[in-house]
Order: sequence, then structure tokens, then C-alpha cells
Amino acid sequence: MFDLAAALSTQPLPGGRRVAILTNAGGLGILCADACESNGLVVHEPNPATKKRLEEFLPATASVANPVDMIASATADDFRKAIEILLTDEQVDSLIVLTIHVGLADIAAISQGIAAGVSAARKKDGAGKPVLTCIMNGGQFADGKSNRERLPNYSFPENAARVLARLANYSDWRKEAEGLIPEFDDIEPEVARALCRDAIKERGASWLSSEEVRKILSAFALPLARGSVCQTSDAAAQLACAIGFPVALKLSSRQIVHKSEVGGVQLNLPNEASVRQAFAAIRDRLAQEDRLDAFDGVLVQPMISAGVELMVGVTQDPSFGPLIAFGLGGIHVEILHDVCFRVTPITDLDAKQLIRGIKGYRLLEGYRGHPPADIAAIEDLLLRVARLVEEVPQIGELDLNPVIALPPGQGCWIVDARIRVA
Repeated sequence: MFDLAAALSTQPLPGGRRVAILTNAGGLGILCADACESNGLVVHEPNPATKKRLEEFLPATASVANPVDMIASATADDFRKAIEILLTDEQVDSLIVLTIHVGLADIAAISQGIAAGVSAARKKDGAGKPVLTCIMNGGQFADGKSNRERLPNYSFPENAARVLARLANYSDWRKEAEGLIPEFDDIEPEVARALCRDAIKERGASWLSSEEVRKILSAFALPLARGSVCQTSDAAAQLACAIGFPVALKLSSRQIVHKSEVGGVQLNLPNEASVRQAFAAIRDRLAQEDRLDAFDGVLVQPMISAGVELMVGVTQDPSFGPLIAFGLGGIHVEILHDVCFRVTPITDLDAKQLIRGIKGYRLLEGYRGHPPADIAAIEDLLLRVARLVEEVPQIGELDLNPVIALPPGQGCWIVDARIRVA
């Protein structure tokens, strides 16, 4: 944090990710180059004209690739000249200068040479390019002040590389167009607020029932899979016939969070008899565990076999308020932990970045014969969920898992949902 603050308070933001590294020790340069590339910076060789200018005064044993290794005999004047050349190269967006005291030159003089090179470059094409240093002098800090500009100095090359990468990330973010928070003309916030207020008044802080959850999500036109909660096997069988087979039966409970752990999820039921059997199996399992009071019924839904399973969640952070989460759904979210977060309210750009920020995004693009997902529908769902928790502050926790994302143009469906109010 302090390393980053030192750079932000003294240096301009980079115009791109191309970084030049100047050093008097090859090992430092390699460490820095590796750290730069692993953090998304680009370390490429200088253009031929820049190489030629460096070769005019550096010894033959020096390397004019990137990192530019002037070797241990480099003088303060060598640093000054090299910095001025590299910083004014139009293909360089930023510069990291590394030096270690090897007893062949006065480290204080080298520090002054670095400052002089930066000062000279600032008057030419080097203005607007950040310069970070790592002057290793056995614990004695060398002042890198260039006229009124102070150059941030770091203890290790990797520190400078990580800070520069964050400067580049911040610079990219600053260049982005401003996102928009869309308006929805098909939502009913007051309906959802009233449902939550009534639930809190009746039961206090608690998980909502399946029917309450469905009403709240419907108030914000969120894409719920068809279905309803049934309290008897006859009602479940009748609804399954109306929906069409195969169907899924899921335990409806305000007390049991993970339904699969008590056998509360029965899938691919092909006929009316199997629905009755599944209903009895769920109820009997709870009775055996003396938890029949947790049985609110079963949710009957059509089977949705295609698509990619996703999760969308919301939790309350004591400092930032509602945080929206997005990732792969089902058991993948617990095993892979491939989840991205944003503070609400979110814009259309935030929704795009959330989706593209997970490692599993390749699945949504289409992978090895599997069709891509309806990205536009997922973005719309994220924006509606964010609006829901902004409009209904009583929602303390929300979990939509899984959300089945179908191919482009076919939308996505919320298959299972939980909401806790407080």
C-alpha cells in the first residue's frame, strides 16, 4: 500500500504497458523482467535506433537488450545517458532503474546521475512517463530527487515491478468509458420491500420461504425457471404432469441450506410414479433425522439439462455495503473458488467485467463443441440483482445457484434461490 502510494504521489500514470529496465547487475534485471511479465507488463527489446545510441558509449560486454545491463563498471554518467535515451524512446511507456553497490562507483554519484538523466528526459519526450528505482546500497538510502521530482525507491526489483503493474492497471481503468446504471421499467421495488418487511415483522431475521423468494425475484423480472411449491405428493404429481416430464423435485425449507446433503434434490423424474416416490423419499429422510419441522414442501420444476451452471450471490460487507459475486455454479463454486466481486451499484461495464473476470469465462465463450452462453442475458441478470439489493436493503444475503446459462438468444434461468432478510 505504501509502495503504491509513493509512486502515485510522485509519478505520472503510464500511457501503456511497455517497460524498459536499466541495471548494472544482470541478476537484478532478470528478477525485475520476470516480475514485470508475470504482472502483465511488456518487456520488449528497444528499437534499433535506441540500441545504436546505447552501444555508442557502453562497453562491448554490456547488453543493450531489455533489460539493458550496463554491467558493474557503469558510471554515474552512463546511467544519466542511458536513462535519457530510454525514457525518450517512443516505444517505452515507463522505466525501472536498478543498481547495486559493487564498490566500483560512488553510489551517491550514481543516484545523482539517475536524477540528472530523468530531469533531462523530462524536458524532451520523457515527460508523462513514470520512473521507479531500486537503489540497493546496503540499507543506506540514496536520495533520488530530481529537481522538484522525487523518484520512488524500492527495496527489491520485484516490488518496483508490482507497483508499476498496478499503475498500469489504474491507468487502463481511468481510460475506460464511464459505465451506465440502467433503468428498468418492469420492476416493482415496493412489492419486494413489503414482502421483506412482513417476513421480518413475523419471524425476525430469517431465510425466506421458496414462495417468498419467487415473489421477490419476480418483482424484479428475474428469469425464474417455471415451477411451484407443493405440500403433498398428489399436488406434486399433478403439477409435474402440467409442466411436462422429466422434472426435478427439490426440498423447500427455510431451515436447511444445503438440500442435497439431506437427499433433498431429485432429478430427471420421468413420470408421475417417480414424482410420488421422490416426494416420499425426501419427506421420509427428514422424518428419520427428526427434522420434519423443516419441511415446507417440494419445489417442482422442469429439467434444464443444457447450458452452463453459474452462481450469482450477494453478501453485506460492513464497510462497503452489498457485494455482488459471480462465478461458476453448482459444486464448482465451492471447489474451484472461481468468483469475482463488485460493490453495488454496478454499471453495465461492471457486469461485463464480472463475467469476463472469472477463469471459467472460456466455458461461456464456447469450448470444445459446447455452445457459447447468452452473455447479454447474464449481464441483464447481474444488473437486476444489483438493483434488487439496492432497492431492498432488508436483504442481507442472496444466493442464486445454479443459474443455467443457455446458448445465445435463449437466455438464462434461475433454478435455485435463497434469500435471507434482516
